[in-house]
Amino acid sequence: MASGDDAPNVAVLGTTGRWDPDQYVRFRDERAQPFYDLAALVRRHPGMRVVDLGCGPGELTRWLHVELQAGETLGLDRSPEMLAAAAAHAGGGVRFERGDIVEFAASGGHGPYDLIFSNAALQWVSGHATLLPQLRSMLAPGGQLAIQVPFGGDHPARSVLGEVAAAEPYASAMQGYRRPGGAQPPDWYATRLYELGASEQVVRMNVYGHLLPSARSLVEWFKGSALTPYRERLPEEMYGALVEAYARRLVEQFGDDRPYFLPFNRILMWARWES
Repeated sequence: MASGDDAPNVAVLGTTGRWDPDQYVRFRDERAQPFYDLAALVRRHPGMRVVDLGCGPGELTRWLHVELQAGETLGLDRSPEMLAAAAAHAGGGVRFERGDIVEFAASGGHGPYDLIFSNAALQWVSGHATLLPQLRSMLAPGGQLAIQVPFGGDHPARSVLGEVAAAEPYASAMQGYRRPGGAQPPDWYATRLYELGASEQVVRMNVYGHLLPSARSLVEWFKGSALTPYRERLPEEMYGALVEAYARRLVEQFGDDRPYFLPFNRILMWARWES
Protein backbone atom coordinates (compact mmCIF):
# COMPACT_ATOMS: atom_id res chain seq x y z
CA MET A 1 0.00 0.00 0.00
CA ALA A 2 1.29 3.45 -0.84
CA SER A 3 1.63 6.07 1.81
CA GLY A 4 -0.30 9.32 1.83
CA ASP A 5 2.73 11.19 0.52
CA ASP A 6 3.55 11.03 -3.14
CA ALA A 7 7.02 11.63 -4.53
CA PRO A 8 7.06 14.48 -7.09
CA ASN A 9 9.11 12.57 -9.64
CA VAL A 10 7.09 10.76 -12.26
CA ALA A 11 8.61 7.43 -13.21
CA VAL A 12 7.64 3.98 -14.44
CA LEU A 13 7.87 1.43 -11.64
CA GLY A 14 9.22 -2.02 -11.97
CA THR A 15 8.63 -3.05 -15.56
CA THR A 16 10.50 -2.53 -18.83
CA GLY A 17 7.36 -3.14 -20.89
CA ARG A 18 7.79 -6.84 -21.70
CA TRP A 19 4.33 -8.25 -21.03
CA ASP A 20 2.71 -11.55 -21.96
CA PRO A 21 -0.73 -10.82 -23.51
CA ASP A 22 -1.84 -14.44 -23.19
CA GLN A 23 -1.05 -14.51 -19.47
CA TYR A 24 -2.67 -11.12 -18.93
CA VAL A 25 -5.99 -12.19 -20.47
CA ARG A 26 -6.03 -15.56 -18.74
CA PHE A 27 -8.51 -14.01 -16.29
CA ARG A 28 -10.22 -12.08 -19.07
CA ASP A 29 -13.60 -11.54 -17.44
CA GLU A 30 -12.17 -10.60 -14.05
CA ARG A 31 -9.81 -8.02 -15.56
CA ALA A 32 -12.45 -6.66 -17.95
CA GLN A 33 -15.18 -5.88 -15.41
CA PRO A 34 -13.39 -2.89 -13.84
CA PHE A 35 -12.85 -1.51 -17.36
CA TYR A 36 -16.59 -1.66 -18.03
CA ASP A 37 -17.39 -0.15 -14.63
CA LEU A 38 -14.99 2.72 -15.30
CA ALA A 39 -16.45 3.30 -18.76
CA ALA A 40 -19.93 3.52 -17.22
CA LEU A 41 -18.83 6.69 -15.39
CA VAL A 42 -17.94 8.49 -18.63
CA ARG A 43 -20.36 11.05 -20.07
CA ARG A 44 -21.17 10.07 -23.66
CA HIS A 45 -20.60 12.68 -26.36
CA PRO A 46 -20.36 11.22 -29.89
CA GLY A 47 -17.25 12.20 -31.79
CA MET A 48 -14.93 12.55 -28.79
CA ARG A 49 -11.16 12.41 -29.11
CA VAL A 50 -10.02 9.68 -26.71
CA VAL A 51 -6.70 8.28 -25.49
CA ASP A 52 -6.42 4.98 -23.61
CA LEU A 53 -3.21 4.95 -21.54
CA GLY A 54 -1.87 1.44 -21.04
CA CYS A 55 -4.19 -0.08 -23.63
CA GLY A 56 -2.79 -3.61 -23.38
CA PRO A 57 -3.94 -6.07 -26.07
CA GLY A 58 -6.43 -3.57 -27.50
CA GLU A 59 -9.71 -5.47 -27.43
CA LEU A 60 -11.20 -3.27 -24.72
CA THR A 61 -9.87 -0.11 -26.37
CA ARG A 62 -11.84 -1.05 -29.48
CA TRP A 63 -14.90 -1.74 -27.31
CA LEU A 64 -14.55 1.68 -25.65
CA HIS A 65 -14.30 3.44 -29.01
CA VAL A 66 -17.48 1.80 -30.29
CA GLU A 67 -19.36 2.15 -27.00
CA LEU A 68 -18.65 5.89 -26.77
CA GLN A 69 -19.16 6.49 -30.51
CA ALA A 70 -15.81 8.24 -30.38
CA GLY A 71 -14.43 10.04 -33.38
CA GLU A 72 -10.82 9.07 -32.73
CA THR A 73 -9.22 6.77 -30.16
CA LEU A 74 -5.51 6.32 -29.52
CA GLY A 75 -4.28 3.32 -27.54
CA LEU A 76 -0.87 3.82 -25.93
CA ASP A 77 1.30 1.05 -24.50
CA ARG A 78 5.03 0.48 -24.02
CA SER A 79 4.90 -3.30 -24.55
CA PRO A 80 5.69 -4.49 -28.10
CA GLU A 81 3.96 -7.79 -27.30
CA MET A 82 0.77 -6.05 -26.23
CA LEU A 83 0.80 -3.79 -29.29
CA ALA A 84 1.30 -6.79 -31.59
CA ALA A 85 -1.91 -8.23 -30.16
CA ALA A 86 -3.65 -4.84 -30.36
CA ALA A 87 -2.94 -4.47 -34.09
CA ALA A 88 -5.92 -6.73 -34.83
CA HIS A 89 -8.23 -4.10 -33.30
CA ALA A 90 -6.92 -1.06 -35.19
CA GLY A 91 -8.86 0.78 -37.85
CA GLY A 92 -12.16 2.64 -38.05
CA GLY A 93 -10.83 5.53 -35.98
CA VAL A 94 -8.75 3.39 -33.61
CA ARG A 95 -4.97 3.41 -33.73
CA PHE A 96 -2.24 2.15 -31.43
CA GLU A 97 1.12 3.68 -30.63
CA ARG A 98 4.10 2.55 -28.61
CA GLY A 99 4.95 4.99 -25.90
CA ASP A 100 5.77 5.58 -22.26
CA ILE A 101 2.97 7.14 -20.20
CA VAL A 102 5.44 9.34 -18.33
CA GLU A 103 6.98 10.78 -21.51
CA PHE A 104 3.58 11.01 -23.21
CA ALA A 105 2.08 13.06 -20.38
CA ALA A 106 5.12 15.29 -19.97
CA SER A 107 5.10 16.15 -23.69
CA GLY A 108 1.39 16.95 -23.88
CA GLY A 109 0.64 13.71 -25.69
CA HIS A 110 -0.72 15.12 -28.97
CA GLY A 111 -3.57 16.72 -26.97
CA PRO A 112 -6.07 18.08 -26.35
CA TYR A 113 -8.39 15.14 -25.65
CA ASP A 114 -12.04 14.98 -24.71
CA LEU A 115 -11.37 11.87 -22.61
CA ILE A 116 -8.21 10.48 -21.04
CA PHE A 117 -8.92 6.91 -20.00
CA SER A 118 -6.62 4.52 -18.16
CA ASN A 119 -7.50 1.13 -16.73
CA ALA A 120 -5.03 -0.72 -14.47
CA ALA A 121 -1.92 1.05 -15.77
CA LEU A 122 -1.10 4.08 -13.63
CA GLN A 123 -0.21 1.93 -10.61
CA TRP A 124 3.02 1.30 -12.55
CA VAL A 125 3.76 5.05 -12.55
CA SER A 126 4.99 6.96 -9.50
CA GLY A 127 4.59 10.68 -8.84
CA HIS A 128 0.82 10.95 -9.26
CA ALA A 129 0.93 14.42 -7.68
CA THR A 130 2.84 15.52 -10.78
CA LEU A 131 1.14 13.21 -13.28
CA LEU A 132 -2.45 14.26 -12.59
CA PRO A 133 -1.86 17.97 -13.40
CA GLN A 134 -0.09 16.89 -16.60
CA LEU A 135 -3.08 14.81 -17.63
CA ARG A 136 -5.45 17.63 -16.71
CA SER A 137 -3.52 20.00 -18.99
CA MET A 138 -4.09 17.63 -21.92
CA LEU A 139 -7.89 17.93 -21.73
CA ALA A 140 -10.04 20.06 -24.00
CA PRO A 141 -12.76 22.26 -22.43
CA GLY A 142 -15.39 19.94 -20.98
CA GLY A 143 -12.84 17.14 -20.94
CA GLN A 144 -13.01 14.06 -18.76
CA LEU A 145 -10.49 11.94 -16.90
CA ALA A 146 -11.30 8.30 -16.05
CA ILE A 147 -8.77 6.16 -14.18
CA GLN A 148 -8.82 2.76 -12.48
CA VAL A 149 -5.91 1.57 -10.37
CA PRO A 150 -5.63 -1.60 -8.29
CA PHE A 151 -5.21 -0.93 -4.60
CA GLY A 152 -4.17 -4.40 -3.57
CA GLY A 153 -0.76 -3.73 -2.10
CA ASP A 154 -1.97 -4.77 1.35
CA HIS A 155 -3.21 -8.23 0.27
CA PRO A 156 -1.24 -10.93 2.10
CA ALA A 157 -0.36 -12.63 -1.20
CA ARG A 158 1.71 -9.57 -2.17
CA SER A 159 3.48 -9.63 1.18
CA VAL A 160 4.33 -13.29 0.62
CA LEU A 161 5.75 -12.47 -2.81
CA GLY A 162 7.93 -9.74 -1.30
CA GLU A 163 9.23 -12.13 1.36
CA VAL A 164 10.08 -14.85 -1.18
CA ALA A 165 11.81 -12.38 -3.52
CA ALA A 166 13.81 -10.93 -0.61
CA ALA A 167 15.43 -14.33 0.05
CA GLU A 168 18.50 -15.67 -1.73
CA PRO A 169 19.36 -16.26 -4.48
CA TYR A 170 16.64 -13.94 -5.78
CA ALA A 171 17.55 -10.87 -3.73
CA SER A 172 21.10 -10.75 -5.11
CA ALA A 173 19.95 -11.42 -8.66
CA MET A 174 17.33 -8.66 -8.34
CA GLN A 175 19.90 -6.35 -6.66
CA GLY A 176 17.47 -5.83 -3.80
CA TYR A 177 14.58 -4.78 -6.05
CA ARG A 178 11.14 -4.75 -4.47
CA ARG A 179 8.24 -3.33 -6.45
CA PRO A 180 6.84 -0.21 -4.76
CA GLY A 181 3.15 0.56 -4.84
CA GLY A 182 2.05 3.32 -7.20
CA ALA A 183 -1.53 3.93 -6.02
CA GLN A 184 -2.65 6.39 -3.34
CA PRO A 185 -5.76 6.10 -1.10
CA PRO A 186 -9.13 7.21 -2.59
CA ASP A 187 -9.39 10.38 -0.49
CA TRP A 188 -5.97 11.45 -1.78
CA TYR A 189 -7.25 11.34 -5.36
CA ALA A 190 -10.50 13.12 -4.48
CA THR A 191 -8.50 15.95 -2.89
CA ARG A 192 -6.14 16.26 -5.86
CA LEU A 193 -9.01 16.36 -8.36
CA TYR A 194 -10.67 19.10 -6.28
CA GLU A 195 -7.43 21.08 -6.16
CA LEU A 196 -7.16 20.73 -9.95
CA GLY A 197 -10.55 22.43 -10.29
CA ALA A 198 -12.72 19.51 -11.34
CA SER A 199 -16.34 20.61 -11.82
CA GLU A 200 -17.57 17.10 -10.97
CA GLN A 201 -15.90 14.01 -9.68
CA VAL A 202 -16.53 10.45 -8.54
CA VAL A 203 -13.88 8.55 -6.57
CA ARG A 204 -14.75 5.19 -5.07
CA MET A 205 -13.24 1.92 -3.94
CA ASN A 206 -14.69 -1.24 -5.45
CA VAL A 207 -13.93 -4.63 -3.96
CA TYR A 208 -14.06 -7.26 -6.70
CA GLY A 209 -14.50 -10.82 -5.50
CA HIS A 210 -12.71 -13.34 -7.70
CA LEU A 211 -13.26 -17.05 -7.26
CA LEU A 212 -10.03 -18.85 -8.19
CA PRO A 213 -9.64 -22.64 -8.47
CA SER A 214 -7.29 -22.73 -5.45
CA ALA A 215 -4.89 -20.61 -3.41
CA ARG A 216 -2.11 -21.81 -5.70
CA SER A 217 -4.00 -20.13 -8.56
CA LEU A 218 -2.94 -16.80 -7.08
CA VAL A 219 0.35 -17.47 -8.86
CA GLU A 220 -1.38 -17.42 -12.24
CA TRP A 221 -3.27 -14.26 -11.27
CA PHE A 222 -0.11 -12.38 -10.30
CA LYS A 223 1.86 -13.72 -13.28
CA GLY A 224 -0.22 -11.28 -15.32
CA SER A 225 0.78 -8.32 -13.15
CA ALA A 226 2.90 -8.29 -9.97
CA LEU A 227 5.26 -11.08 -11.04
CA THR A 228 6.10 -9.39 -14.36
CA PRO A 229 9.05 -7.31 -13.02
CA TYR A 230 10.62 -10.48 -11.61
CA ARG A 231 10.24 -12.34 -14.90
CA GLU A 232 11.97 -9.45 -16.64
CA ARG A 233 14.91 -9.32 -14.22
CA LEU A 234 15.65 -12.98 -13.46
CA PRO A 235 17.12 -15.72 -15.67
CA GLU A 236 14.36 -18.05 -16.86
CA GLU A 237 15.37 -20.95 -14.60
CA MET A 238 15.64 -18.74 -11.53
CA TYR A 239 12.29 -17.10 -12.28
CA GLY A 240 10.71 -20.53 -12.49
CA ALA A 241 12.22 -21.43 -9.10
CA LEU A 242 10.88 -18.19 -7.59
CA VAL A 243 7.38 -18.92 -8.92
CA GLU A 244 7.46 -22.43 -7.48
CA ALA A 245 8.71 -21.17 -4.11
CA TYR A 246 5.97 -18.54 -4.15
CA ALA A 247 3.34 -21.19 -4.89
CA ARG A 248 4.51 -23.34 -1.98
CA ARG A 249 4.40 -20.37 0.41
CA LEU A 250 0.90 -19.45 -0.75
CA VAL A 251 -0.36 -22.93 0.07
CA GLU A 252 1.37 -22.76 3.46
CA GLN A 253 -0.17 -19.36 4.13
CA PHE A 254 -3.69 -19.86 2.82
CA GLY A 255 -4.12 -23.64 2.78
CA ASP A 256 -5.46 -25.52 -0.21
CA ASP A 257 -9.06 -24.33 -0.22
CA ARG A 258 -10.86 -25.10 -3.46
CA PRO A 259 -12.10 -22.72 -4.66
CA TYR A 260 -10.20 -19.77 -3.20
CA PHE A 261 -11.93 -16.39 -2.80
CA LEU A 262 -9.76 -13.38 -3.67
CA PRO A 263 -11.10 -9.95 -2.66
CA PHE A 264 -9.31 -7.40 -4.85
CA ASN A 265 -9.53 -3.65 -4.20
CA ARG A 266 -9.63 -1.19 -7.07
CA ILE A 267 -10.01 2.60 -7.08
CA LEU A 268 -12.22 4.04 -9.81
CA MET A 269 -12.13 7.78 -10.39
CA TRP A 270 -13.81 10.07 -12.87
CA ALA A 271 -13.69 13.84 -13.17
CA ARG A 272 -14.88 16.50 -15.61
CA TRP A 273 -13.75 20.07 -16.13
CA GLU A 274 -16.07 22.70 -17.58
CA SER A 275 -13.25 24.70 -19.11
